[in-house]
Amino acid sequence: MKITPPYLMFLGDAVDQLAAKTANGVAYWRPDWCLGQFRMEGCNADIGLPDMGLEEAAEKGVKTLVVGVANQGGFISEAWAETLLKAVDLGFDIASGLHASLASVPGLAAAAKEKGCQLFDVRHPTETFDVGRGHKRNGNRLLTVGTDTSVGKMFTTLAIEKEMRARGANCTFRATGQTGIFIAGDGVSVDAVVADFISGSTEWLCPENDADHWDLVEGQGSIHHASYAGVTLGLIHGSQPDVLVMCHDPGRPHMRGTPTVPVHSLTDTIDACERVARLTNPDVRTVGISINTSKLSDGDRERELKAAADETGLPAVDPVKDGVGPIVDRIMK
Repeated sequence: MKITPPYLMFLGDAVDQLAAKTANGVAYWRPDWCLGQFRMEGCNADIGLPDMGLEEAAEKGVKTLVVGVANQGGFISEAWAETLLKAVDLGFDIASGLHASLASVPGLAAAAKEKGCQLFDVRHPTETFDVGRGHKRNGNRLLTVGTDTSVGKMFTTLAIEKEMRARGANCTFRATGQTGIFIAGDGVSVDAVVADFISGSTEWLCPENDADHWDLVEGQGSIHHASYAGVTLGLIHGSQPDVLVMCHDPGRPHMRGTPTVPVHSLTDTIDACERVARLTNPDVRTVGISINTSKLSDGDRERELKAAADETGLPAVDPVKDGVGPIVDRIMK
């Protein structure tokens, strides 16, 4: 799927700021693509874009209305459906990462067909994928992995892309989740791919390329997470990474959502990821540690970064506060 900017970010009647984290991520990384936000009555989120009605957005050249908010259950309410139908009538494409499909909205698919608009359900891949083959292919690939889920893998990958592009590198961010797809404009939401085809879909996402090209693949889950290790493993085998970057959120007492499973150490997780990655690339290496220190005091932050560097022998940075320069140094060496 290829989603066309500029975007109008639909926040609907979001109950709080966290409900709009998808819209917030897109606006942070692609501010030039986001012309405004559409908020309904009762919306408690604000991503800092100009409030804009559908008619004004059409006049300003918006191409796609992006559903950048999630509700519990991922459904499309009647109030939302009314707005989506009006958007199609004005000629907008619509993109959504909700569990409920846009086609489930009565009359929306027919209206889109009549108007020549496209509906993108980024959580529901339309491509047919083969199984993974594990064959060596030209080009270079980086994959972000983590000690747990939701530790900043997408953010780290995008920060690396930004730094590499600033240095003139030939690289492409490869999105594997809904927010990443909105940011990249295309990609594969691998958590919705049938398990047998996860590695194959990842091979399709980052195919044979020029010798100097880097595919920067957004990671998902964690190799040690009882719920999501399967997705992580498929990404590792399908991306055939040359380098890994380990992402970590310190202070978690256990894996997210599984209180009986402790978070493994950085070295244990690096070792586990490298061992399984050698199946498709015997020369894989880990080049850095990305740590989310946003909840730490300055003193604790410095201690955490030093401890990670001492434990692993690798540069440890917070991509927001420090940038990812030391990690990119190793990637491009």
